[in-house]
Amino acid sequence: MPEETPRTSGPLRRIRRDGISYTLLGTAHVSRASAEDVHTLLASGDFDAVAIELCPARHQALVNPDVWGQTDLYQVFRQGRAAMMAASLALGAYQQRLAEQFNVRPGEEMRTAMEGALQRGLPVLLIDRDVGTTLRRVYRNVPWWQRLNILGGLLGSVLSREQVSEQEIERLKEGDLLETTFAEFADRNTVLYEPLIAERDQYMAARLCQEARRDGYKNVLAVIGAGHLKGIASHLETGNTCADADATVRRLEARPPASRWPKLIPWLIVAVILAGFGIGFSRSPDLGWAMIWDWLLINGVLSALGALIAAGHPATVLTAFLAAPWTSLNPMIGAGMVAGAVELYFRKPRVADFNNLRHDVTHWRGWWRNRVARTLLVFFLASLGSAVGTYVAGFLIYDRLIGG
Repeated sequence: MPEETPRTSGPLRRIRRDGISYTLLGTAHVSRASAEDVHTLLASGDFDAVAIELCPARHQALVNPDVWGQTDLYQVFRQGRAAMMAASLALGAYQQRLAEQFNVRPGEEMRTAMEGALQRGLPVLLIDRDVGTTLRRVYRNVPWWQRLNILGGLLGSVLSREQVSEQEIERLKEGDLLETTFAEFADRNTVLYEPLIAERDQYMAARLCQEARRDGYKNVLAVIGAGHLKGIASHLETGNTCADADATVRRLEARPPASRWPKLIPWLIVAVILAGFGIGFSRSPDLGWAMIWDWLLINGVLSALGALIAAGHPATVLTAFLAAPWTSLNPMIGAGMVAGAVELYFRKPRVADFNNLRHDVTHWRGWWRNRVARTLLVFFLASLGSAVGTYVAGFLIYDRLIGG
């Protein structure tokens, strides 16, 4: 490292490739010292661009805390983005809990980098992969039987009121919120480590090369989590990551194709249920009608129970009861979507609900108190009740056939 390079408390690497100097600053996302390191480096005036470990979505959330207020929840349900929104809220809740414990805003070094770049008229390069793409690749990379375990761990980590442990603090000094949230699983699961950490190292290295070459930057400061420094440096120094940066970015941005068989399962279940009704009526009208009532009551009651547990409006609970038996026979629309739409109609979120959303979801009671979060709960719990009802009623229907 040249002697004129300012001293920093965090790890620092300078790499020269293809006539471009990349200065990689490893930061801790809950450290004031990291923000001071960024300020020190920018004050040197050596750089013509600043790259930060953010994607456009996370950048928008950082600079515009009220971004959720611009969300159309009905469109979120229609477009199948409810799970992604809930995951983003969960990560935001964990971030807020850290802020309260450490009395510091996580990501302060990123804000310092953006503000310092703006003051000096330097461009800000967003080099991290879209958080939605990363979560989808994590989800697709994990065997289906492990997904519920990971989702449970995520919810447990963000809703817990326990103080962050010393072990987790050390992880935060090296990684980012995504990695820390999934750290329990990433440490022992190579299929999770690959999309969450290794792919992002390669992606960010490729984005650095891509941006620098395209706009002719010669001295780029990259503010990244310390845990990514070694991987990014390795990709910058060796391999084909920079030699074919465009192809690398396209490959790692691709969303993995969904498996076909999960899409076929709902239709197969519908076919089996309808076949059961047909067999029942062929044996006896009384048996057929008994099976119909089993289907209507079990599916409707469990979906309504889910909406009730979510503290949905009485009309929402009634709608879940009436809609679930029929939506379960049409995989194109779910009981949760219908119940969520009714909840939105009767209890439109207020401006205060959006403003307080990030803070409310840090505690489990806030998910019921905040209208935005409660609508998501209605969607998920009504859907879960209907799904459970489908299987319970289906087994009961075929039990009647076998017993009859």
